[in-house]
Amino acid sequence: MFWDLIRKRAEHNNCEIFSLEEISLHQQEIEKIEYIDKWCKELKILYLQNNLIAKIENVGRLKKLEYLNLALNNIERIENLEGCESLQKLDFTVNFIGELSSVESLQNNIHLQELYLVGNPCTDFKGYREFVVATLHQLKFLDGKKIERSERIKATQDLPTIRQWIREQEEMHLKRRVQEKHEAERNLENKNRRKLPEKVQTEEEHISDADEEESDKEFWEKPTQFTPESRIETHRHMEEKRKAKEAQSEATKKKKPPRTLITADGRALNVNEPKYYMSSDICKLLFLTFFCCRFLDTSLIDVDIQPSYVRIKVKGKVFQLVLPTEVKPDSSCAKRSQTTGHLVITMPKVSTLRFALPFTSLCLLLFRTSTQMEKLEVDPSCHSRLNLADIVQNKKSNSPGPLKLQPVVTDVSKSGNGEFEDDPDVPPLI
Repeated sequence: MFWDLIRKRAEHNNCEIFSLEEISLHQQEIEKIEYIDKWCKELKILYLQNNLIAKIENVGRLKKLEYLNLALNNIERIENLEGCESLQKLDFTVNFIGELSSVESLQNNIHLQELYLVGNPCTDFKGYREFVVATLHQLKFLDGKKIERSERIKATQDLPTIRQWIREQEEMHLKRRVQEKHEAERNLENKNRRKLPEKVQTEEEHISDADEEESDKEFWEKPTQFTPESRIETHRHMEEKRKAKEAQSEATKKKKPPRTLITADGRALNVNEPKYYMSSDICKLLFLTFFCCRFLDTSLIDVDIQPSYVRIKVKGKVFQLVLPTEVKPDSSCAKRSQTTGHLVITMPKVSTLRFALPFTSLCLLLFRTSTQMEKLEVDPSCHSRLNLADIVQNKKSNSPGPLKLQPVVTDVSKSGNGEFEDDPDVPPLI
């Protein structure tokens, strides 16, 4: 899951994970931080707020990390941040940090300037602000409020006394947390006992909609303490409701009949489920350009070239085009443009392009051809006879320029023919 989230965030960075400088993974129901210090060593800003993270881990090797946001999680202790040498801002708003002495682990983060602990149990401790100010000398802002020099001097002077107060309050908090954990475990066991296994339930035992709404209303109106266990319980309850709603919608949803791509008589049909545009160019090769999205992952595209049609699947949606001529699938290729991302398919043709005409159009073409007047030569010897009357052109050329000598044409048909008539307009042949 964590790998898929980071891979999606890297799509705008040419799918390069190692060079990412900022990642936003808020509201993703993440329960554990994994491998991020090995994959993204150039990271500077990391947003992980509003998740279910219970422990700070796998971020200690991020040497360039400047801002870490872990607000609205289930963190109870500050730890494993000593290796973040460039850390400047740290946000733990609305967590469950009760071990205030764990802020001493931030003393080696010399560039840390801002720290937010609003909404944590430790903020209710007596001497909370004085202890943090005296412990972290590099800090400039605590909970959004600037730390004055006089405040730090006074807190440093009273640090031994304040540290003793903090330890006593921490012990009380840890004892209370042990009781809360035991109580949460008992509630979970009782809840599991009340649930009947789904395999044993019959149709008569199914809970009605009214009973389900009543139980849901009882869950939300039941008073409970704000603890990490209650947050996880709320998340699981909402997840169960979401899955039940999806299952119900899937059961009631009408299934679409499978789309017909090839008819019973073997004829392919044109289909465009993904609603993409295309263009084609027909010459010696048949070029087909499929206008898919530029940042669409190539693994989501499947191309199938057949002699009479092309089938392209984009995220399971079918685009099928019947070709005007037969092509060679073995010699065809499909490539994506590196600039536009469009899919270009090149298909060599088997033969010249032929168009099939309907019967009515064919009859009309034959009728028009038969009505034209044509002169047929019966005697083949007439075809070899020269017509001297066509030598003189009726239209004279008006273009200026020097006269050009015409090539001499000898009359081979004059001798031996008694039907020859002399034309006075024709100059004598030399």
